[in-house]
Amino acid sequence: MKKAARSLVVIACSLSLLLVSASFGFAPKETSVKCLIQLANYSGEGAYVVVSLINPNGEYEQTLYVQGQEEKWYHDLPSWWNSIGKSAQLDGITGATTGSGGRDLAVLSIDDSKINKGYKLRFETSVEDKGYHETDVEFELNSDNLNGKFEGTGFIRYVRLMQQ
Repeated sequence: MKKAARSLVVIACSLSLLLVSASFGFAPKETSVKCLIQLANYSGEGAYVVVSLINPNGEYEQTLYVQGQEEKWYHDLPSWWNSIGKSAQLDGITGATTGSGGRDLAVLSIDDSKINKGYKLRFETSVEDKGYHETDVEFELNSDNLNGKFEGTGFIRYVRLMQQ
């Protein structure tokens, strides 16, 4: 019984510290960025797109958005899938596929501590039986680029960001 009481005290203290630090602004802050993904004209099925945060060492750190909700096709984005896709928490960050010439609008939540620190945003794309582009769009995550337009090299015509 004493262990259970001690555990409750530890949990209560931890929650209190979390609430106090959040009220004083110590909780991580995030920037919301509207992200328009304009696809190029191509023949074929809808495109699967993954937007990932890449750390300064060039490694995947976080999945910010997935365009395409059928998990059975995620393996067609091999760099992402092999790095973190199998264990990624995707609830709330997925949207339907978009076809040739279509547009998709997403809101990306980016931890402020990652901006201007050498991180990048990577847009990885795949279309069934048409190909795969590991870095269809990739650019430095800095203050200037949070309101920018970036040309794609594969299935993406361009990506436009607008900080909210």
